[in-house]
Amino acid sequence: MGMNDVVVVIPTLNEERAIGLVIEELLAQGLSKEQIIVVDGRSTDRTREIARRKGVKVIIQKGKGKADAIATAIEYLDSQGSNFKYVLIMDGDYTYPAKYIGKLLEYADNHRCDEVIGARVKGREHIPKILRLGNWFLTRLFNALFGTRLRDVLSGMYVIKADILKEIPWEMKGFSVEAEIAAHVVSSGRVCEVPIEYRERLGRKKLGVRHGFLIARDIVRLVWRYNPTFFIFCLGALLLVPGLILGGWVAYHYFFTGIKYYVKGVIAIILSVSGFNSFLLAILSLYLKRMEDRLKKRLATLEKILRTDTAAR
Repeated sequence: MGMNDVVVVIPTLNEERAIGLVIEELLAQGLSKEQIIVVDGRSTDRTREIARRKGVKVIIQKGKGKADAIATAIEYLDSQGSNFKYVLIMDGDYTYPAKYIGKLLEYADNHRCDEVIGARVKGREHIPKILRLGNWFLTRLFNALFGTRLRDVLSGMYVIKADILKEIPWEMKGFSVEAEIAAHVVSSGRVCEVPIEYRERLGRKKLGVRHGFLIARDIVRLVWRYNPTFFIFCLGALLLVPGLILGGWVAYHYFFTGIKYYVKGVIAIILSVSGFNSFLLAILSLYLKRMEDRLKKRLATLEKILRTDTAAR
C-alpha cells in the first residue's frame, strides 16, 4: 500500500497556528500537494491564507461543523472524478503526527479493514482530564451498544475506504461525525485500530463538556439506525424498573400489612418477566453482533492466507 492511494482531508476552523506545520509534515511523508485538501469552515484568521501559500487545495465548506466539512470534501472529490482508494481524515490542530499515516494504510490493506482508527494511546496527558474521562465513557458506550472493542472511537485521525465514506448519510452533526462513521462501517464492514501518539494542541480547543452530552445522544440515535433490534429490546428491558418497584410494593403489603393486591401483583409479574426477557434478548443481539465481527476477522485472515498462497504459486 503506497501513499498514492490516499487523499488527506483536513477540516479547519481558525487553525492558523497549526495548519502550516500540519501540511509540512504531510508533504514530508511523501504526499503530493494534490493529495491534501483543507476544508475550511469560514475561519476568521489566516488559516486559508497559510494553507494556500503551502500549495494545497483549499475549499470552503458547505453548512457548519465537522460533519459538513467532510461531506463537502467528498462532494468535491466526486466532482473531480477522484479515484483514490482511501480517504484519511485528520484534525488541523497539530495533535496528530503525520508519520502514522503509512501505518494506518498498511494495516488497512494487510488486515482487510474498511476503517482504521488511530487510537490515542501515547500522549493522552495532552487531553484535558474531563475530556479524557468523557472520551473513555463515550467509547465504552459505543462498544456496549455496537458490540465493538474499540479504545478510541472519537479519535480525530482515521483512514477509511473512499467508497464507504460516500455511503454515509451525514445525519449527525458536529463532533459526532467520528461515531457516525464508525457506526456505519461496523454495520456492514470492519473497523480496526492502530495505536498512535497524541500531541499538545496548538491554538484554542473547540471541544467542551457540552459536546460530550450531544455525542452520547447521537450514539444512541445511531443505534436506532444501525441496530434497531438491540435498541427495541433495550427499551423493553426498561419494563423491569416499574415491574420490580411495583412488585416490591405489593410484596411489602402482602408480608407486613396483610393487604393482598392480586391485580397489581399480576401486572408486576408481567412487567418484570417482559423486561427480563427483553434484557436477555438485548444481550443475545449484542452477542450475535460480536460473533459476526469474529467471523469477519476469520474470513479476512483466510482471505489473506489464500492471497499469499496464490502469490507464492
